[in-house]
Amino acid sequence: MSIERIEPGKRLSQAVVFGDLVILAGQVAVDKPGASMAEQTRNVLERIDALLAKAGTDKSKILSANIWIADMRQFDEMNRVWDAWVPEGCAPARATVEARLASPDYCVEIMVVAAR
Repeated sequence: MSIERIEPGKRLSQAVVFGDLVILAGQVAVDKPGASMAEQTRNVLERIDALLAKAGTDKSKILSANIWIADMRQFDEMNRVWDAWVPEGCAPARATVEARLASPDYCVEIMVVAAR
C-alpha cells in the first residue's frame, strides 16, 4: 500500500493518506491569529474541510479528533462551533485538553483522523 502526503513540507505534511485512513496534522487558525475562539474554531474547521476534500473524504467520515485549547474557560465557545459543524449522527471519538499552543496568537488546535 502506498503512502500519499498532502501539502508536504520539510517538517510535516498537512495530511497523510494510507489505504483508506486519512490523518491530518494539527490545524490552527493561520487565517485568524488573535481572533476569538469561535472565529478561530471556524477557521480551523474550514481548513479541515479543505484537507479532507483533497484526500477524497469529508467530515462525516471523521473517526477521531484531538482538540487542544489554550484556556479551558473557552471550552463552551469552541463546542458551540464544533457542534454546529459535525453532521448529526457522525460525532467522532474525541478528546479535548488544555495546553499551551505553539503561539499565543492561537487558542485552538484540532487534529483529526478520517476514513476515506
